[in-house]
Amino acid sequence: MASSPRDVWNNWSIQILVLLSLMLQVALFLFAGIRRRGGAHSLLRFLLWMAYQLADYTATYALGHLSIRGARPAVAFWAPFLLLHLGGPDNITAYSLEDSKLWKRHLLYAVLQVLGAVYVLYEHVSSTAASLRLASVLMFAVGAVKYGEKTRALMRGNLDTIRGSVRKQPPAMHRHFHPHDKVFKGDELDEESLVRRAHSLFHICKRAIVDYPVIEEDDSQGQDDTTTTMVAGVRLWSLMETELSLMYDVLYTKAAVIHTWFGYSVRLVSPLAIVASLVLFKLSTGKDAHRGADVVITYVLYGGALFMETTSLLNALGSSWTFAFLSTTRWRWLRYEALCNERWDRLRRLVAYLHHLVRVGGGGGSRYRSRRWSCTIGQYNMLHLCTRSESALVGRLAQALGLGLNEWWNGGHYSWAIEMPDHVKNRISQHMSKMYMEGGAINSLGMLRNRWGEEPLIRNELFQGILKDSLGVEFQECIIIWHIGTDIFLAIRSQQRTTIVAEASLDVEAIRVISNYMMFLLVEQPDMLPGLSQNRLYQRTCENLVKATRRSTTDHPRLKADGIMSLCANKLKNLFLLQDDPGSSSRVTDREELAKTLYDEYESKGFSHDAPRLPYVAKLAKQLLTMEKNGTADPVKLVLDVWTDILVYAGNKCSRKAHAEKLSSGGELITILWLMAEHFYQLYLEKLIRKEKNNSK
Repeated sequence: MASSPRDVWNNWSIQILVLLSLMLQVALFLFAGIRRRGGAHSLLRFLLWMAYQLADYTATYALGHLSIRGARPAVAFWAPFLLLHLGGPDNITAYSLEDSKLWKRHLLYAVLQVLGAVYVLYEHVSSTAASLRLASVLMFAVGAVKYGEKTRALMRGNLDTIRGSVRKQPPAMHRHFHPHDKVFKGDELDEESLVRRAHSLFHICKRAIVDYPVIEEDDSQGQDDTTTTMVAGVRLWSLMETELSLMYDVLYTKAAVIHTWFGYSVRLVSPLAIVASLVLFKLSTGKDAHRGADVVITYVLYGGALFMETTSLLNALGSSWTFAFLSTTRWRWLRYEALCNERWDRLRRLVAYLHHLVRVGGGGGSRYRSRRWSCTIGQYNMLHLCTRSESALVGRLAQALGLGLNEWWNGGHYSWAIEMPDHVKNRISQHMSKMYMEGGAINSLGMLRNRWGEEPLIRNELFQGILKDSLGVEFQECIIIWHIGTDIFLAIRSQQRTTIVAEASLDVEAIRVISNYMMFLLVEQPDMLPGLSQNRLYQRTCENLVKATRRSTTDHPRLKADGIMSLCANKLKNLFLLQDDPGSSSRVTDREELAKTLYDEYESKGFSHDAPRLPYVAKLAKQLLTMEKNGTADPVKLVLDVWTDILVYAGNKCSRKAHAEKLSSGGELITILWLMAEHFYQLYLEKLIRKEKNNSK
């Protein structure tokens, strides 16, 4: 007679739990890297989050199961393995910043679970053969130390702890990181040299993330050109991406505790201890009677532990963090043997080759490619949303259920991601360099003097009238007004112009990219924007745009010409769509028609309580069109300057905590711009220091 599921659980529950715990640890180890670059499928990220949550719960439940119900010696012997699982893999400790903030609670849990493992071993293993007792002691020591490491890594990854630690450190820890490396591949610095320079300048990122000054008065003698030297000949985008990846290591992995004398010692000893414990367990199987299945499971646990710890050792020794450690060690003989004789470089290449053979959960052609930003940014367009079809099945279901599902559906269905164009990167870099290196746009703390969008208007003597009023009172209000106004201006401009200059076409594309990106942040990542949330204004504006869409399509000739069969076919096609294509010709036409309707309806109206910002939008578009018609200014370049200024302002004023939180999902464009601004500010300060020194001579 076949056993019922209840009987199977009663007889094999602990075996199932222990194997499940091991599987979750392996899954975390293999796929934790997808968080670093971002761009991973949402389902895969959800499964990783589930594995992270279930890993601790499963191991804790299994350990409690052993403590309460008791077990055979071979089964009780698994308690140290559960402690090892609770320690987790080296490449993921915290899933979010909240995990690090709760490190004290985690410490309490760790103490209780270690005591629980001691109780299980004392009750069920202490009276067994000496070899099994010694094997359990070795595994317990490894498991307890690794569990303690996780707790310490959570503490070190807490922003408050980082703020306290940087106060005790000199501003720069790695000023001798091969500043004269000039190994180029094409026009780009060699990846190895790039990462070493990122380590050299990491003190800027580390201090900036906790809003602590980088240059101190007592450190300005003799070493004031370090940042200038390190940045020379390096593409800032790549350097910023790599530095933020190092910050990810500190916040969300065990890097802060691995790359110490104690951390390296643990990784050298733990594989040896596991092998010794395995030999002792093998000897004990001849003296104590163990169930065959339990012995097999124990060997599986040993294999998993040995694989994880050996891999951890190789990854630690071959990490760029080890180069940082060796470069700053006081043991000169070790630095000479490892770095000057290039022994570490050979080990690094071996580890990189092994990673190339077994690459799971991200990676790329380069050994450091996983450290780079994915270069994808979100896009969201209000006119695209408000000209949507209401026939999508999932959208109707989300609207019917309510509970915020309709907003969730609109955010996911009508947003999209693009790879950031190079000319947009160049345009932003030029704007930031001009703002920060000239110095007039920032104060003594590196913060922007003017409000969002004001600097280009003041520079062009246009900070008046509707251009001034359109910037709004709150930052997010400005985004909504300029987003819709820009779309109206570009739509009508494209209808009036017959020839398009290539440079102007690139500028128009850059405008659309930045405008849609800022709208994406407002809808999907509002915590990353400064100022008060304007969700009420956003919702009211969407409602008015939908009404305008209905008015514009009531008597549209294209719809009159469509037959009933064509309309039914389109509705059936849209019924099962999970992603609305913003590039389809029909959707572009719908947006242009709505833009023209808004312009015709509101460009001559005054303030309206029903549509409080749409008159501003239409008047802004009218002013830009008038400027182009009269030739008083180039409105395309002006709009691009304003949007770039708004983007840089958002990065400068965004909270440091929001930047740190976003690193757990691959980072955001404005986080890169924020860190780039910190480096520009550092370069500006060093420029002033050199100027003062020259004047004093």
